[in-house]
Order: sequence, then structure tokens, then C-alpha cells
Amino acid sequence: TCHKRPGTPGVGKTTLGKELASRSGLKYINVGDLAREGQLYNGYDEEYDCPILDEDRVVDELENQMREGGAIVDYHGCDFFPERWFHIVFVLRTDNSILYKRLETRGYGEKKLKDNIQCEIFQVLYEEAIASYKEEIVHQLTSNKPEELEDNINQILKWIEQWIKDHNT
Repeated sequence: TCHKRPGTPGVGKTTLGKELASRSGLKYINVGDLAREGQLYNGYDEEYDCPILDEDRVVDELENQMREGGAIVDYHGCDFFPERWFHIVFVLRTDNSILYKRLETRGYGEKKLKDNIQCEIFQVLYEEAIASYKEEIVHQLTSNKPEELEDNINQILKWIEQWIKDHNT
């Protein structure tokens, strides 16, 4: 079973992913870390002051791990991952005022802040997810408060449990 968790930066993907992995025994893969460690880039974006991900190399790098299954994949986009990799996709959403504060705390510049908030307002990543995967496997989860993190973890753990039951008969 593999899960994908796209969402705007600052919505809590990494916190959720790591906690889920530790409670479920699934493998946690942070695509940003993987790219950094393997230098899986094909240039630099001056405007956003960040490296440009080489999506093909990321897919090549992950292919074997994903074939084995049992992975939680953490990244803020999802349109370049093969559909066959995921049984369910969770898109985290955060209220814009909360998100703004989280990104500001991370030191995001004005343009990066504005673009990420707009991305959240227009549900860009949710739209991308339903365009990339079967709509019935894409779910939105609210991620504003610590209590919601716990609710989301419990909801996903229940889903994993059910998936395992359904597929081990």
C-alpha cells in the first residue's frame, strides 16, 4: 500500500508523514530530502531561489522502493508520479492566515509567500491530484490545529488497516 500526501508547503505534510510511518510501520519517503541527497536537480530557479527538481530522475530513483509497496511519499506536488504507485492520495489543506504565518516563520520571501497562498486559495494541488489520479482515491484533510493532526493520523491509520484486511484475503 502506498500513500501520497501532496499539499502546499507549511500544511503539515512532513509532521503527518513521519508520525504515520512511526505508528504504521510503513516506510517514509520525503522527496525533497531524496532530491537533496541525490542532487536530483536540473537547474536553479532564480525567481524562487530554489533548485529545480528533475522529476524523471526522482521517479527512476523511487521506482524500486515503490514497487515493494508500503511507502508514505511526502511532496508538495504529485502530477509526475506514476498513477500505479498509489492506492490513496491525501491532500492537506490549511487556512490561509495560519499558512501565511507558518511560511513567514520559515523565512519565505514575499513572492514565494504570495504564490503559495494563492496556490492554496485556488486549490491548485487538489485539482492537480484529481487530474492525476482516480478521483475516488483523492481525499482532502484539514491541517490547521494540532488536534486535527491527531484526527488525520487516526483516519489514515484506519484506512491502512482496512486496506490490509481487504487485500490479504
